[in-house]
Amino acid sequence: MSVSTGLSYLAIPGPSVVPDRVLRAMHRASPNIYEGELVEMVPGLIEGLKRVAGTQHHGAIYITNGHGTWEASLINTLAPGDKVLVPATGSFAHGWAGIARSLGIEVEILEFGKRAPVDPAALQARLAADSAHDIKAVLAVHTDTSTGIRSDIPAIRGAMDAAGHPALLMADCMASLGCDRFEMDAWGVDVTIAGSQKGLMMTPGLGFVFFNDKADGARDRLERVTNYWDWRPRTNPDVFYHYFSGTAPTQHLYGLAEALAMIEAETLEGVWARHGALAQAIWAAFDHWGSAGPLEINAPRGHRSHSVTALNAGSDKATALRKWCEAKAGLTLGIGLGMAEAGTPEWHHHFRLGHMGHVNGHMILGALATIEAGLKAVDLPHAPGGVVKAAEHLADAL
Repeated sequence: MSVSTGLSYLAIPGPSVVPDRVLRAMHRASPNIYEGELVEMVPGLIEGLKRVAGTQHHGAIYITNGHGTWEASLINTLAPGDKVLVPATGSFAHGWAGIARSLGIEVEILEFGKRAPVDPAALQARLAADSAHDIKAVLAVHTDTSTGIRSDIPAIRGAMDAAGHPALLMADCMASLGCDRFEMDAWGVDVTIAGSQKGLMMTPGLGFVFFNDKADGARDRLERVTNYWDWRPRTNPDVFYHYFSGTAPTQHLYGLAEALAMIEAETLEGVWARHGALAQAIWAAFDHWGSAGPLEINAPRGHRSHSVTALNAGSDKATALRKWCEAKAGLTLGIGLGMAEAGTPEWHHHFRLGHMGHVNGHMILGALATIEAGLKAVDLPHAPGGVVKAAEHLADAL
């Protein structure tokens, strides 16, 4: 028997749950892409996205995923043979580095492992040693979706300034924008990348690149930028067609307009506060369960993401738990990603809970109650009562 019939809950760390009102906004006939409503609303969408990113500079929309925004950020600022420094706290820093290498860019990894954030002192020391300023950019992931680690972007900026280094600071905010506090201009970030399918409550398919004048100035020294990835025509188009280097992603734009309207109605501060309260309730549950068993939150206290929690179950029962939750109760948890021990599949001992975008108290408490039932069903040792701890936290916080 199962009790999974009904509304399923996709609690992976992206794509996230898409609100019904966003889906309804997308469910329409294709509009005219040359004049009328769609053409008139796109400049407002870009301004709305810039408010979420905390910038008054430039914003471009690409029809792509996060990997595409990695490429766009690099191809507009760096030439083959240039060098970048990548402070790594998980798989996604290495993914960005891989895109850089494919473009002929020299990559240096500053490795912090899978259980620690970026150390600003180590970053400062490395940049201070680069007296020739060979390093042209620092590629920093705000929240690494694989490890659940949130690094301190203002501290990274501070380390760069203390070293007197002119490199660009680029921030990957795929898993944090619209979930964790992020303020591009105030924090001194030169390039920010993000996507539609996580905190912005949309279907996958749109990538966003925000950049300031310093980053745009780096474009001037490049011999060429491929037509599709060039951000200048997108931010200063002479015709609407150039916003997207071709046909606009029409239905996606209508959905994005609705999602941004929901964020504006809640306010960005409200969105951040909601994600913070729900994340802390989740941590309360998992910390309690782990007090009498192997279950452990991967990220250290003080550097846990408000959008995704990565877990180590200490055994292959992580897979059994995920399968039980989905098959028996309709809750889909995320596989472990990039967390493999030697000789085991990467999802074997690990799983992730996404809590980003369109989530609220009853969704999170329901997910946690399902997980607690699953822990018992698969006989994964734990301290009973984690859901109570989460409920107590929310009751005290609200």
